[in-house]
Amino acid sequence: MPSYGLTKRGTRFLLLAIVLCFVLPGILYHRETVRNYFNGHLPPLYEDYRGREQDLEHYKEYETRKDVKYLWSANHAHSSGWGNVMQDYVMNALLAHTTGRSFVFDDYIWKPDGSLFTDYNGHLIPSRIPLTALLGGKYNMVNLRVYSPLTDCSRRRVSKNFFNKVCPHPTVVQVKEINDDRMRFDESVPASYIFEKWLEKINSIEDPCVEIDPASDQIFEYWIFGHERMLSIWQYLKDSPVSTHWGWSPLIHDAYGRNRHIFELNTKSTLFGGLSASAVAENHTAPIPGLLALHVRRGDFKDHCVHLGKWSSNWNAFNMFPEFSDRFQRPTDGGWGETSEKNMQMYMQRCFPTIDQIVQKVTQVRAESEQPLTHIYIMTNGVVAWVDELKEALGNSGNWDQIKSSRDLDITWEQKFVVQALDMLVAQRSEVFIGNGWSSLTSNVVMLRMAQGFLPDSNRFW
Repeated sequence: MPSYGLTKRGTRFLLLAIVLCFVLPGILYHRETVRNYFNGHLPPLYEDYRGREQDLEHYKEYETRKDVKYLWSANHAHSSGWGNVMQDYVMNALLAHTTGRSFVFDDYIWKPDGSLFTDYNGHLIPSRIPLTALLGGKYNMVNLRVYSPLTDCSRRRVSKNFFNKVCPHPTVVQVKEINDDRMRFDESVPASYIFEKWLEKINSIEDPCVEIDPASDQIFEYWIFGHERMLSIWQYLKDSPVSTHWGWSPLIHDAYGRNRHIFELNTKSTLFGGLSASAVAENHTAPIPGLLALHVRRGDFKDHCVHLGKWSSNWNAFNMFPEFSDRFQRPTDGGWGETSEKNMQMYMQRCFPTIDQIVQKVTQVRAESEQPLTHIYIMTNGVVAWVDELKEALGNSGNWDQIKSSRDLDITWEQKFVVQALDMLVAQRSEVFIGNGWSSLTSNVVMLRMAQGFLPDSNRFW
């Protein structure tokens, strides 16, 4: 190779610089994959996120103030999918916000036994994930400064560890002190009544430190979210910053930037998303023009759909707004473990649709949409071969500019274990969304879309 007057040392230095220019960006882009390779392929522990949670900027100020009040729901949901856990966190945050107390947050916990990792269907997953790996940004459940008209004050969120530091002897409230059997099981009792009883209870406590007993059931147990009586809480939730200013973490927005070309037509991914995406000014709730997002649950959800059919289960509440065009009429000739073949077929079509049924629904929704739909993103846990078959069938059914799925994502090792939040962000922003009425993840997406002003008919269901 000609040296063009360079010494041998200079030539080697130039070659090294050229190699670094090409190799270093790739290493930075796949830095989590590289880290994963060297740590034995163990799931990430998100140490950086956990460390930042313990040193938020307002902690020093809060340690010296006597007027800050806190609410720590130590009984928060865990050992469940993110959809169910998010529902519970939303209600706990809403209660803290409405009573003018600082919301105390904890990890997203899959296994609360102190272990680092959990075996889930033969794969290791983190037993705990810091909440800030999922939620973040200027306005969010972790970092939001909220204003309560009831108490004339603003409060920012704090971690469980900070709460334990400033509140070593909190007032502990048992859920059963408020929630009697009628409130729990009587379907004629609206969720708003339960919420108002808890507002009265929390507002009656002078102690700035309040903890819900960790051994108690959740204030809003999971079956309440599957009944229309939960819709009565919308009067409190619809204008609350808990829903209107919901924000995802920089990690999730980085994943979006890396895969922007999958969600938005005629755009490029952000090569250095992890270094710069958080600094890019972007409206993270603006609709993505032309995007139709589909939530297609597969795998073990098939057995769950059979169970739902046998018990004549209804949709999640926030999938049942009366202004929606897609409704579900729960059958009355089944339940308690038994149902007719006709009912079961109906449940499976709407809960676990076949490829032909998916294509039929997509064709109908596209024809009825007020906005032109040009491309599709499929949120799914289906196996690759099945997803490819679905994509081919959808492509043959209409002139789509692009059809992509969760299986097409390029994500880091850290993003892999919170990728459901990326799917939710995309569905939250899609022009039209077709979801699963029994899914808590779908319900959360629909709740955010309604709070952020999407038209009711942009929310559809199988």
